[in-house]
Amino acid sequence: MKKRAAQKKGKVSTGNEFLDRLTNGGFEKNSSNLVVGNSGSGKTIFGVQFLIEGLKKNEACMYLTFEEKKENFYDNMLDLGWNLAELEKKGKFHFLQYSPKKVKTMLEEGGGIIETIIVREKITRLVIDSITSFVVLFDREIRKREAVLSLFNILRNWNCTTLLIYEGNPLQKKSIDNQILEFECDSLIYLYYLREKDTRNRFLEVIKMRGSEHEKKIYPFTIDQGITLINKPYIGKLKE
Repeated sequence: MKKRAAQKKGKVSTGNEFLDRLTNGGFEKNSSNLVVGNSGSGKTIFGVQFLIEGLKKNEACMYLTFEEKKENFYDNMLDLGWNLAELEKKGKFHFLQYSPKKVKTMLEEGGGIIETIIVREKITRLVIDSITSFVVLFDREIRKREAVLSLFNILRNWNCTTLLIYEGNPLQKKSIDNQILEFECDSLIYLYYLREKDTRNRFLEVIKMRGSEHEKKIYPFTIDQGITLINKPYIGKLKE
């Protein structure tokens, strides 16, 4: 299938004004970015907020999921003030539920149905939630590495800015698939959801931002209508 012509690089807003400042403008255009966090850390909300920002700019956006049912997902996001069903009717938001095995087939085909939709609809922002379900299909380290490399090569040909979500605790020892993903991605953000005394709190840390300087401090955040970073760096050592 004919690829869209490569576009000039630039910056793409993360959907969070303060995070954009921390990263000198957000994600690099047409890059592949990874968000890692444990359950309840706000990974999906982070991803949807990134897509909402694109929709505000009249960009075509896609949410590709291996686990979420559309009705449940839309209801959960409506609680945050995001009416994705209405945005879908307007033709800019695209929801695609796909099995990890189909993504495996996509790699073998070099793009497949997903690429057809991305090219036809001129998708500029893509969230894959979560990539964890895909990499566990491969039981050997060499196969995991080959699959991740193939996936990133395909993503780079699509001329859209991609956010991949990975389920995992950033404070625990990294698995092989996590290590490979973190090495290949253009940017890496950790989301923490940790207990402090009798309360759980959320924190964000930018680990890398290829081609750009970024803030090295850890910031707490809250979830209301999306993720809101608190402009006060966390002082101390994060622990489970």
